[in-house]
Amino acid sequence: MKLFLKGERCHSVKCAIEKRNFVPGQHGKDRKVKKIVGYGLQLREKQKVRRIYGVLESQFHITYEKAAKMKGITGENLLGTLERRLDSVLYRMGLATSRSQGRQIVGHGHIQVNGRKVNIPSFIVKPGDEISIREASKNNPTILAARDATAHAPSPSWMDVDRENLKGRIISTPRRDELTQIPINEQLIVELYSK
Repeated sequence: MKLFLKGERCHSVKCAIEKRNFVPGQHGKDRKVKKIVGYGLQLREKQKVRRIYGVLESQFHITYEKAAKMKGITGENLLGTLERRLDSVLYRMGLATSRSQGRQIVGHGHIQVNGRKVNIPSFIVKPGDEISIREASKNNPTILAARDATAHAPSPSWMDVDRENLKGRIISTPRRDELTQIPINEQLIVELYSK
């Protein structure tokens, strides 16, 4: 399944899934696909979400534990929390072509939240927070190229984005129906961790 991990490359003919849609190896084309059921299906779904958001197992487990303690549906809380990570928010704002590039931009100290420099990609933004590019980084070619490359993509309804001034404001927490373009069955993840 195409997870759009490589930014603009995933929208072109250079995408690995478009070039080669079979498992790697000498006998990749000849391998029979086994039907995955039960635990394997749950594990595959969890690994897919982990790779989409670029988090390690321990980070993912901690995020799940926090989501389970929150009010509401655990699966929706989990996806909403992952979506509100600062690296993911930059990707949604269109200031990064992928979540990994958003992680790199945050890690290099180009971002400020509510006027304060933040260099932790796992920082969770809240409604009312204002995310902007630091004044010294407004001419960064990587950020400007990402903004121009993602100009066609609409911004989510849970944030107000000003691409010209390289800033945005979180209006509300994201709802499940506006979270991701990739089909995710978060109930399988909840079932996996409930064992």
